[in-house]
Amino acid sequence: MPRDPGPCLWQLPDPLLAAPGEDVVGVGADLDASTVLSAYRQGLFPMHLGGEENLLGWWSPDPRGVLPLDSLRMTRSLAKSCRRYDVTIDSAFEAVMRACGDERRPDRWITEEFVQTYTALHRLGWTHSVEVWSDGELVGGLYGIEVGGLFAGESMFHRQRDASKVALVALVDLLRAGGGPRLLDVQWCTDHLARLGAVEITREEYVRRLTVALALEPCLG
Repeated sequence: MPRDPGPCLWQLPDPLLAAPGEDVVGVGADLDASTVLSAYRQGLFPMHLGGEENLLGWWSPDPRGVLPLDSLRMTRSLAKSCRRYDVTIDSAFEAVMRACGDERRPDRWITEEFVQTYTALHRLGWTHSVEVWSDGELVGGLYGIEVGGLFAGESMFHRQRDASKVALVALVDLLRAGGGPRLLDVQWCTDHLARLGAVEITREEYVRRLTVALALEPCLG
């Protein structure tokens, strides 16, 4: 079972007090493991705001992207790809995260501080990775944080066709096997994720589902 990193030293914002459609609900605090873990329990996640000061923002998108576990769309080509690759869990967490934060990727937001924090949370049993391999080479994957029945997907990458999608399929299979009303958070419903079955829900609905999900036992940790 995951180990507690200790109490959060900050009073994080209540997302339900934010104005509708406002995605950034707080600024400041730190990326300590205890702060980050507390944030996810409240429906928040950290990401820098950019600009000259590059302040640390606490985000609660409205609407929020989620992927219902029974809505994942499996095409014939994706099913074929699932048979072509090998998949592991938590065998190369830092490598997956660094691949997701590759400097060559557009809109890169994963800094070294993020890597250190989420790797620390991985050692404590909170963050997890799904790795996709081809002939022993890491060609895709995803990572995120699991708190109770919440899995908050942070980022994914691929170096070969469909490799990140294969990681997502493996994750959904694991979460389905865990049972109960689990919540797979994808933050924003991009066109790519929408084609895979992701949908948008209001902030209020997200917090309601989060409250239910947090009462479950984790299935990866």
